[in-house]
Amino acid sequence: MGAEVVDLNCSKAKYTHVIFDMDGLLLDTERIYTDIMSQVASKYGKTFTWDIKVQLMGQPGKTSSQKAVELMELPIDADQFSAELQVLKNELFKTTNLLPGVEKLVYHLVKHHIPIAVASGSNSKDFITKTSKHAEFFKLFPIIILGDNAEVKQGKPFPDQFLVTLSKFSDAPPAEKCLVFEDSPNGVVAAKAAGMGVVMVPDERLNVEFQHNPTLVLKSLEDFKPEDFGFPPFDE
Repeated sequence: MGAEVVDLNCSKAKYTHVIFDMDGLLLDTERIYTDIMSQVASKYGKTFTWDIKVQLMGQPGKTSSQKAVELMELPIDADQFSAELQVLKNELFKTTNLLPGVEKLVYHLVKHHIPIAVASGSNSKDFITKTSKHAEFFKLFPIIILGDNAEVKQGKPFPDQFLVTLSKFSDAPPAEKCLVFEDSPNGVVAAKAAGMGVVMVPDERLNVEFQHNPTLVLKSLEDFKPEDFGFPPFDE
């Protein structure tokens, strides 16, 4: 696996804090989302395409459902669509696995006392289901800001979620000292709007024009080199 450095100067900056997206970045949920969306869409004779998925990635559930109904021209409203999705979510999200490189990086940051947090568009109910297999792992994150947090007025691609998360660090740094890990175009736009550096680990099918010029693009978190961003290198 390789890495594409999009902005070498920025990637060598010294960061002090880290914020992780969750779906498709820490957890392998995007595959499940695609399956769930496709099942409900096909019930109404519609197809959940990759182009539609890209537009929904990283957005809060309510916003995502509304946009999905509109884009696929479904004969139901967003509330019914969400309800049908929820039935499948309750069953399938319990099987979610961590993605490659996640544990190594997170445990490394914790070991070296690097402040970390999660900023996810997922709602609280789905978060509990998705993380049920990994409850101990997620206890490593002292700060978890979800999409239904009252302080988050607008979801990604707006910067609210990252700015709220940043404010929760006990020693909240300037935004430019915070490095975000994201997989979605909306998340990259949000992180950049917040003034933060952003490492993108996109789906391999995502076209370059939808990457929105992050600081660095990786094929996998396994390729991340902490020392390139001012953090201690991995212990070999």
